[in-house]
Amino acid sequence: MNNDGVDKGRRRLLIGATSAVGAVGAVGAAVPFIASWNPSAKAKAAGAPVRVKVDKLEMGQQVIAAWQGKPIFILRREQGMLENITQQNDRLADPASNESEQPDYAKNEYRSRKDDLLVLIGLCTHLGCSPKIFTEVKPMEFEVDWKGGYHCPCHGSKFDLAGRVYQGVPAPTNLVVPPYSYIDDNTIIVGVDEESA
Repeated sequence: MNNDGVDKGRRRLLIGATSAVGAVGAVGAAVPFIASWNPSAKAKAAGAPVRVKVDKLEMGQQVIAAWQGKPIFILRREQGMLENITQQNDRLADPASNESEQPDYAKNEYRSRKDDLLVLIGLCTHLGCSPKIFTEVKPMEFEVDWKGGYHCPCHGSKFDLAGRVYQGVPAPTNLVVPPYSYIDDNTIIVGVDEESA
């Protein structure tokens, strides 16, 4: 009888241990299976749209998101910045954005859907470096009469606060405006616009 009691206890222990190992194995198999339902990194890099919250973006502030492996600059422009954009045309290579890449809805003075929010691919059109933003209106070492904008540290290209390229710099065209749209007042989606949705 004594052996019977030991065997029952041992049997329960083995059944419990086997069940626990089986459960862990089932979870281990389920996690990669469920994860396979999500878009792959390759699919995301190939152009999956990216949502960006813009409701907390303050005037003069820029955030950087990523879409298709590229930096996306999103800048909230204040009224003074917009006024400086309108005064730059005689210094720009393509002020009307005729030679530059942007959706039709961004082929306007501010190169945006809404005047205050600028969305650009943050790569210089010369060799693909990432320009730096300088929003202050003051003399800079790269431009004495600086009204705010982007400066590429690699080869000195300059762009205004609408991403339009200055004359006499290596960059041939304005910064690219990607397709984007507003989901609501607080969120934009880069990679999708209403016209193609």
